[in-house]
Amino acid sequence: MSRPFAELARARNVNEKGAELIGMRCKLRPGALLDVQHGAMRAQLCMVWTSVSGEAGIQALAFEPPIWGIGFPQVYEVVGTG
Repeated sequence: MSRPFAELARARNVNEKGAELIGMRCKLRPGALLDVQHGAMRAQLCMVWTSVSGEAGIQALAFEPPIWGIGFPQVYEVVGTG
């Protein structure tokens, strides 16, 4: 049976579909649903992967609003040579 917990973690590699959390002390398994809060925004995300060093990948559920407060462009311009 799962137990409620609260933990502070840092998010990095943020995109419109999810993020990587660092500094997780709680031992969770992929598939766990998390209520994640960023500022005043809150959404439910799914744990996709975890590492023994306290990192975790989370993915937004399709019906949840974005919480990161970043407007990601729908079209990207790619420039390069080759």
